[in-house]
Amino acid sequence: MEYVDLTYTQVALAALLILVNGAISLALRLGMERTLAWAAVRTVLQLFLIGLVLEKVFQVDRWYVVVALLALMTLVAGLTAGKRNKRRFPGIWFNTVVSLWAATWLVTAYALFVVIQDTATWYQPQYAIPLMGMVLGNSLNGTSIGLNSFTDTLVSHREQVEMALTLGATRWEAARMPVQHAVRTGMIPIINSMMVVGIVSLPGMMTGQLLSGTSPMAAVKYQIVIMFLIASATALCTVGVVLLSFYRLFSAEHQFLFRRISD
Repeated sequence: MEYVDLTYTQVALAALLILVNGAISLALRLGMERTLAWAAVRTVLQLFLIGLVLEKVFQVDRWYVVVALLALMTLVAGLTAGKRNKRRFPGIWFNTVVSLWAATWLVTAYALFVVIQDTATWYQPQYAIPLMGMVLGNSLNGTSIGLNSFTDTLVSHREQVEMALTLGATRWEAARMPVQHAVRTGMIPIINSMMVVGIVSLPGMMTGQLLSGTSPMAAVKYQIVIMFLIASATALCTVGVVLLSFYRLFSAEHQFLFRRISD
């Protein structure tokens, strides 16, 4: 099957579709025109920039270059996850970065060393970078959703949490419900995706492989691997960031440090 290499003109024609969003914003007076324009510009610039970077990385093919790029991706993802949370507290950036770093690197390492064993090197950019990118992107969403749910629940249920502590409950007993709710909420998006994948949607990696001429069954096998990598990484990231935040907001003396949370 012949691969169709898109020209810049064809890409520009696709980019014109953003005008549909702009027209809707104008018609309904949403006031999103500038945001949409900036998002469109950033999309183009960021993707072309990463394209240039990846071409260089693929040419160099050195482990330290790949690791440096993966570290940068992870750091940006961790900071973004913390930024998305509408409530702040001391250590939030540390929590998101560490949670994402530990979980995504562990899961990606498992994929490279255990699942995909036939690569020439473990750091082969063709596999390491796309795998990490997909795992990071989805884990970031679960992390930010779970963290946001945890802080929101603590604020909205402050009286119940403090009453439980006053009556002699431990910090874990008082915070168990917010923790459980946060982890459950953070995992909902990936579970929903797994429920409809292949029936309602064809994920990005599978679509890309099909467009490049890969056989459907080969693309399916890769996509199955990706879905389970994402599911496990999302669960680990969500649990990690919620538990780290729990220890930040509850002292060893079983006190709820509510004043640490700011809007």
